[in-house]
Amino acid sequence: MDVNPAMKVVILGVSGSGKSLIGSQLANQLNVPFFDGDDFHPPANVEKMRQGQPLNDEDREGWLLKLNTLIQEHKALIVACSGLTPAYRATLKKGNDALRLVYLKGDFDLIWRRHQQRDGHYFNGKSMLNSQFETLVEPTNEEAYIVSIEPEPNAIVNNIIRLLNDHNDKHMRGLDA
Repeated sequence: MDVNPAMKVVILGVSGSGKSLIGSQLANQLNVPFFDGDDFHPPANVEKMRQGQPLNDEDREGWLLKLNTLIQEHKALIVACSGLTPAYRATLKKGNDALRLVYLKGDFDLIWRRHQQRDGHYFNGKSMLNSQFETLVEPTNEEAYIVSIEPEPNAIVNNIIRLLNDHNDKHMRGLDA
């Protein structure tokens, strides 16, 4: 495993795509801290989601800025964050030029099935998942590594590590040229 020890990565995706599971497993593999973006929502956001009300841009602004600060404060870390739009991702990346984004891609039906198996999560209801998919502007290949959520979690983590290593290899070859 040759991944840069100073790697900063945000795992992106809609609720239920596996951000927390994959992010924590990736952090364990890379021996870096993991932070679940959901833990940084203010109480008003959590209560809104608990009541089945989707967040809007204004609700997310302070939360994204808090995550941006967290990213800047750490030499290496993995963060799970929905990052649904280019503007949200730009907020996360501001001042964090070396930040790598990994988008966990899955279709609505698969993710909704996973939601129905979750217990005790405040993200509430099919309408909220619909809202996330409506808000989602999927990142491009130039913006993020795009990884399918269909394989088992260990395979997904290994795919991400391979992509990060490939990037590091290309970057180092570019510096050596």
